[in-house]
This record gives sequence, C-alpha cells and structure tokens, in this order.
Amino acid sequence: MGEAPEVFYINGFSKFGHETQQQNHVNDQNHDSSWYEEIIDDDLKWSFKLNSVLHKAISEYQDIALLDTKRFGKALVLDGKMQSAETDEFIYHECLIHPPLLCHPNPKTVFIMGGGEGSAAREALKHRSMDRVVMCDIDKEVVDFCKKYLIANREAFSNKKLDLVINDAKAELVKRKERFDIIVGDLADPLEDGPCYQLYTKSFYEKILKPKLNDNGIFVTQAGPAGIFTHKEVFTSIYNTIKQVFKYVIAYTTHVPSFADTWGWVMASDQPLSICAEEMDRRIAARIDGELLYLNGAWFHSSTTMNKTVYQSLQNETHVYTEENARFIPGHGMAFRL
Repeated sequence: MGEAPEVFYINGFSKFGHETQQQNHVNDQNHDSSWYEEIIDDDLKWSFKLNSVLHKAISEYQDIALLDTKRFGKALVLDGKMQSAETDEFIYHECLIHPPLLCHPNPKTVFIMGGGEGSAAREALKHRSMDRVVMCDIDKEVVDFCKKYLIANREAFSNKKLDLVINDAKAELVKRKERFDIIVGDLADPLEDGPCYQLYTKSFYEKILKPKLNDNGIFVTQAGPAGIFTHKEVFTSIYNTIKQVFKYVIAYTTHVPSFADTWGWVMASDQPLSICAEEMDRRIAARIDGELLYLNGAWFHSSTTMNKTVYQSLQNETHVYTEENARFIPGHGMAFRL
C-alpha cells in the first residue's frame, strides 16, 4: 500500500477553529501526498492538492497562508478559509468592482475596505476616469506577502493613483474628511471573533460609511455564500441590513469555482442603479483599459435574478446586523483561540 496523503491544516486548526487531533506539516519532498483541507461542515470537506506552502503565519489579527495549489494556482487562505485563488479570482473581483463603477456616471475616487491582496485595486485602476484609489487593510503582513508573491497585482501596488493604508477601515473612514464616489467592502466573511464583522452592521453603514459617500455615491460589498444551501448564513441578512440604510439596493450572485459555491454581492445607493445591458457594454468599451474576462451587460442583468428559494429568502429576511446580534459563517477568528 502507498503512503497515505498528508492533510495540511492552517496552524493545526480546521475552519471551525477546533484543534485537529494531529498538526500535520506539508512534506515538500513528496508533493503528490500533500493536501490542504477546509472543513465546510461536520460532514463536508473541500480539499486542494498542493504544490507547496509559500507562506504560513499568525498575524496580530488572523491565521494566514499562501498556498500553491495544483488546480487553482496560488491561493490566499485566512483563518482557514479560502479568500481567493489565482486562476479564478478575476470572477470575484470583476463582480465586486465593475458593477458599481459602471453604474456611476463618472467615478473618480474609490475607498476599498480590506482588499489586502491588491486585486480589487487592480480592477478599479482599469477605469480611465479614476483619480485615486484608497485601499485600507488592517493586516500589514497579508499586504506585504501578497505584494511579494502575487505577480498579477504588482503593477497595481506601484500605481501612483493607489493610496495604500494599513489601518482599521472603520477608524480610517472616521478620521478622513473627504467623501468618495464608491466605497467597496472587500472584506473577509463575518467570523465570530474575526477582525471585521462590525463592518457589516447597520450602525456602521448608517453612521460612518454612508456619510463618506458623495451625493451620487455607490456602496458595494461582498456578501458571502449565496448558494441554495448557504444563502441564509449571512447573504440575506447583509442584504436586509443594507436595505435599512439605502434607498436602492441590488443583490447579485455567480459561481466561483475555488469557493465551491455561488457567491453574493450587494450594491446600494440613494440614487437609482438601473442601467441596461447595452449601456453597460458601451461603458465597458469606453471607460476600461484592457478586456474584462467575465463581466458584460447581459451577464450582470442575469446575475440579479435569483432562483425561487433565494428570492423568497431575500424578501422574507428580517434579521438586521448589529454589534450585539450578528450572524456568522461557520468558523472563528483569532480571538477564539487566545
């Protein structure tokens, strides 16, 4: 019998934050037997065969790993949860950045909450109208090793229009006096004791974020898993919370292969967000340098149509995020382990 495959857990913890029975290390001499395993639920796991582990650490805020996977290329994993993968991150980041910028009449300034890997900034900087992109991430260690290893974003990190700030996004917005055309939530999912769940609350949206938008400004955030079995974890609640703060709110979804699920985003403004597919395509051609790989007008309009189950859940959701009454996806942040 051959040698059993070795399973790699970030710092010995599964996605749920429980210590594994044995902390295994990747055997760099035998790549064929090295796997990274993410526990989705008690009876469900999602595994990636590895070429190598490029970086593994515990920062002040979270467990960090940059993995070189055979199927999805380099993959960023925080607190045991896949954040993005080299081969398909363009899907997530095009969906996050371009719909709000294309709905805006003339976007010039963007504030990105999170976004440490640089991909959201890269997409925003493709817009010819852009004057300045502020990227505010709390974790310098994540930013530094993404700068080092993610070659696709090196040009974005060196762009003179990028203002890179290491700080808590909430504190940074509070202290800044200027307002922005677009504010982006490129945040980790809300994890119990994670670094950013308070950035999904009604009070944050209402008292801190919205006052920092220009009059025709648009807010967009990633909103977690939106699949038929996972959309009630946080997606419907984030959508309903934002509806309490903004007049016009649009939810949209698509499948991201490396996430092994459909993913959701929510876009909001106090100005109408309607734009026809043909006009979106015209704006893509006129405004963006380079070619988008995923997004066009027809796709965006289709992405806002939910299946019956998800649609009804969105309409019937009553939960509103507060600091005292938050919802979390399965998992725990660093504070759980201290």
